[in-house]
Amino acid sequence: MMPQQKDIVKIAIKMPGAYPQLIELDQKKPLSAVIKEVCDRWNLPGPENYAVQYADGVQTYITESNRLDIKNGCILRLTKAPSRCAEDLYKGIQSSDAGVRCDSLKELASVSTDVTFAQEFINRDGHLLLVKIVETSHESNMIMTHTLTAFMELMDHGIVSWENLSSVFIKKIAGFVNAKPTDASIQQVSLDILENMVLSSHSLFLQVKQEVTMERLNAYLRVSNQQLQTKAMALLMALLQTAGDSDRQDMFEFLNKDNLRQYIYKNIIHSSDSVQDEMAHYLYVLQSVTLNHLEPRMRTPLDCYSSEQRDMLHSLRQAAFETESENTLSNERRHSLCAKEFKKLGFSNNSNPGQDLLRTPPGLLALDTMFYFAVRYPDAFSRFVLENSSREDKHECPFARSSIQLTLILCEILRIGEPPSETRCDYHPLFFSQDRLLEELFCVCIQLLNKTWKEMRATQEDFGKVMQVVREQITRTLSSKPTSLELFKNKVNALNYNEILKLRQTERLHQEETLAPPVLELKERLKPELLELIRQQRLNRLCQGTMFRKISSRRRQDKLWYCRLSPNHKMLHYGDMGEDTDNPSIDNLTQKISVADIKCLLTGKDCPHMKENKGKQNKEVQDLAFSITYDAEERSLNFIAPSRTDFCLWTDGLNVLLGRDMNSESMRSELEILLSMEIKLRLLDLENVSIPNSAPVIPKPPSNYNFCYDFSQTEQ
Repeated sequence: MMPQQKDIVKIAIKMPGAYPQLIELDQKKPLSAVIKEVCDRWNLPGPENYAVQYADGVQTYITESNRLDIKNGCILRLTKAPSRCAEDLYKGIQSSDAGVRCDSLKELASVSTDVTFAQEFINRDGHLLLVKIVETSHESNMIMTHTLTAFMELMDHGIVSWENLSSVFIKKIAGFVNAKPTDASIQQVSLDILENMVLSSHSLFLQVKQEVTMERLNAYLRVSNQQLQTKAMALLMALLQTAGDSDRQDMFEFLNKDNLRQYIYKNIIHSSDSVQDEMAHYLYVLQSVTLNHLEPRMRTPLDCYSSEQRDMLHSLRQAAFETESENTLSNERRHSLCAKEFKKLGFSNNSNPGQDLLRTPPGLLALDTMFYFAVRYPDAFSRFVLENSSREDKHECPFARSSIQLTLILCEILRIGEPPSETRCDYHPLFFSQDRLLEELFCVCIQLLNKTWKEMRATQEDFGKVMQVVREQITRTLSSKPTSLELFKNKVNALNYNEILKLRQTERLHQEETLAPPVLELKERLKPELLELIRQQRLNRLCQGTMFRKISSRRRQDKLWYCRLSPNHKMLHYGDMGEDTDNPSIDNLTQKISVADIKCLLTGKDCPHMKENKGKQNKEVQDLAFSITYDAEERSLNFIAPSRTDFCLWTDGLNVLLGRDMNSESMRSELEILLSMEIKLRLLDLENVSIPNSAPVIPKPPSNYNFCYDFSQTEQ
């Protein structure tokens, strides 16, 4: 039965010392039969000892399970079968010759990345042989590095469990880490192995935590070797993530005493070398795990029966308002005064402000941030509260309500309560510059909120809109990765409400792809054609003519006169008209000026009739005034346009007659509308197709054009 075309893949198979074979691989034919045919063509005995693998990139063995990934044009290589390779290396690493052992282990470390080989080697208990080499620990540093690397690669496939490892092996690996720096390669792969142990089970976490001291890990974070530093950071993050709450708290206390955060800020983030992606991920994890310490407070509502929490609420009120001694007041009077002050403080439920803090999140965290602001920056706190309590009711910015919502926004932006992602690496350098990032950010942002509230002239009904703008201000500023709180403060305050509106408008235009470079180029090409269209419209409008008024200070009723351009665009005809005249013909207009005699066009206060009546004309009339000077004596014909639209039409039309550029706002607006419509029409067929910023690069021509090769002679 002939194979179907869809089951045929055209590939090349090569082998060192032999001419490559171009074959049509039938995917329905067993792989063993294909390898036999290839071996027969090269006259190789024992096809069962051979396999094929990809020649380029990751040189994976081809098996029945992954053969469908082979595409047309793939280049494969005939090589030793994984079983034979595993057998040879299993014997090689037991050789009495150290050189053979070293070479075998080096090759083993390389080929162990392939799961097919790894399965064959583990089936022979090869991984246990590597464990034995480590436990006896008689080999040189180079051999030990290759042994540990091969072991790590084999374990990565998940074929055998980490939990089966002996305590002797774990102690040996920890010993390499705890030893004085000798060979960075051994310590690097040892840290990698310990990280995987910690992440695999809690029992191994306890053993590793017992064997590797925090002091030693901290020392690794201070070495100049970036790879060693990164692996130490990876193990530290694994320990922090796996630890229980009490263990994690102890570890954080130790790291704080050792000033790890300050060291990272100065020597890793501000290092002359850029932070690599792997290290950036671990910095993100450290940030996430640290901030998640705030999660319990965020998830806990205020307890109305807690005297500590009640005291914090009343401390806020007392810090905001200097009141007469409350002890001398009756209970009713004191309760009334407290309710009034809590209302001024911005609580929705002023008789029982604790009700505002029952929502989780942000729960007690909102109380913590407000209290921190009041204690840390008392002047700013008092200014915020007193300024708003003296405004009209509808324009006051409620401190408590705003603080609760702002705390929630900051929790969402900083992802407090979310477990660390396995792929993210978007840490905030700002986090490592501050001991209490959330609280300090809150103190800056609550003052920003008050500023934005005033810029938006907001009322209570606009609360949601203001919070949206504030969220955008914070998010945009943090995305620029400010490295200090002061820098964040300057940037976020510079990003005022007007700037946000401009950015939104720009982004909207980008989404419509009107600012993409190819679209801008198309706009420039369309402009001349559309400008010509506007010129013709202006001249046609002048040909129709317009009724103008003559301003007179002596008459209550102004005189009317009409002006129009001749159809051949060579003469301006004008003359006085009565109120009842509508669209007079050229014959009825007794006076005329040759366009060729017009010297210049004047507008506004430069016009002769505006100069003559200086001080008598208001700005509105000045904005509608224009004049043309003509003939050798430079006499002038003076106009007062009936409207701004007529002013733009006539000044544009006269500029066209004089061979000059149109410059009115009406022309610019119309050009933009026409361009927008034309662009949208042209891009209709490209809906949902992203337009690249630049044209695709045209590939270089080939060095020669000898694309045809005659294989017939070789095959003979």
